[in-house]
Amino acid sequence: MRRLTAFFILFASILCLAGRNRGYAQSRHGADSIAVGAIIVGSDTIPSITLHIFEVVDKLPKKFRKQREAWTRLRNAVYVTYPYAKSAARILKDVNSHLATLHDKKDRKKYLSEIEKKMKDQFGDKLENLSVYQGKVLMKLINRETGQNCYEIIKELKGGFSARMWQTVAFFFGGNLKSDYDTQEDRDIEAIVQEIEMYRGSRAYNY
Repeated sequence: MRRLTAFFILFASILCLAGRNRGYAQSRHGADSIAVGAIIVGSDTIPSITLHIFEVVDKLPKKFRKQREAWTRLRNAVYVTYPYAKSAARILKDVNSHLATLHDKKDRKKYLSEIEKKMKDQFGDKLENLSVYQGKVLMKLINRETGQNCYEIIKELKGGFSARMWQTVAFFFGGNLKSDYDTQEDRDIEAIVQEIEMYRGSRAYNY
């Protein structure tokens, strides 16, 4: 986007400073003459017309349009999935703490089944509405928040067979449960997360 506003402000300032005496052009000669303002510089009379300030907008080049679209898509995905990743980290921490107190295999299995049911009731419909792209972003964010990728979490809680089965399902949808969060590779995601945290911090401070 190219803005000419500053140019016209500068242009008008130069005209104002060019001479202190301001008048009007000499008397009209002819029916088609138009009277305009003028400034007097020395012995010269210079016509002066005040231009309206306006903006000239040009389309972004295709390359930059694609970059903006990609950024907007990623930003939307992070804003949608980041709360789920935060919830997953909190739930996983609570689950691991409780499992540490259970030594009987049946008790652990029963507890995990109860947690799984609660999570389906709370998040099932919402997560099912995520796109494949949003699901990929979510897996990276879960790794960021928990320090474990989704494959490791499933393997730890449900066993290696379940982890391999869900990894196969994810593969057919173009995903990878072993996706890890890399601060360099995923720096755009990190920038958006920091934006969210800054916004939340600002709201908490204002309240």
